[in-house]
Amino acid sequence: MRRVALITGGASGLGLQTAKHLAMQGNDVMINYRHSRERAVQLQQRLQQEGIRCELVQGDVSCKEDCVRIVRETVDKLGSLDILVNNAGPYIFERKKLVDYTDEEWELMIKGNLSAVFYLCREAIPLMRQKGWGRIINFGFSHAHEAIAWVHRAAFAAAKVGLVSLTKSLAMEESGHGITVNMVCPGDIVGQHKEQTISEVRREHEMNLAPVGRPGSGEDIARVVAFLAQEDSDFITGSIIDVNGGLNVQGKQFTRNKQNHDRGREK
Repeated sequence: MRRVALITGGASGLGLQTAKHLAMQGNDVMINYRHSRERAVQLQQRLQQEGIRCELVQGDVSCKEDCVRIVRETVDKLGSLDILVNNAGPYIFERKKLVDYTDEEWELMIKGNLSAVFYLCREAIPLMRQKGWGRIINFGFSHAHEAIAWVHRAAFAAAKVGLVSLTKSLAMEESGHGITVNMVCPGDIVGQHKEQTISEVRREHEMNLAPVGRPGSGEDIARVVAFLAQEDSDFITGSIIDVNGGLNVQGKQFTRNKQNHDRGREK
């Protein structure tokens, strides 16, 4: 049976590989984008050439009205909504302490990374209940389930740690309706690696801190999402899954400093 998957932020970053893998799995896909229309169209054309039904919907997940419209347009254009991947979410790259955040920045982090999931799920779950089947996959960050400190990222971390509890609560509430809810927590996957395949990052020779010896890629995340979306993955729900190559992203700076220190001693 063909399912319909909605991927927020699906035109770029981790969402790009996720959209591709769900499409290769035989699902119809709705790609949500905020500003990246040109890239969204390129991906749509690529998938349509492979015989995949693919539609686009513009919208900002930090806006409640857009969340409602995104779900409704998905159903209007593709006839259903079976798999919801909550990938999109704002992030502030500037390193700053909590007291230095403006009201607008704090509200953006909470609205875009936590409230957005609430609004999207509230619209999607009744549709999934009607079919007695659904998959909701939220994105977190490595070790989010441990509620560890993340210096200079307090607002983002607070929203995602809250999403951990929301994920587990929804999983319990909806388990009787054939709906699973899980969270995938990427590690330190940055820059172009977000859109690359595993084979592409394996060919790189740059220094990498991950114990597995290679950078992470978007495909690493997409493979887990695609597995959770499968028919027979219904025994997995309420799970928080780290995909980090053995590296704690919050401990990256400590690891780098230690490696530099060790090199200095060797000299």
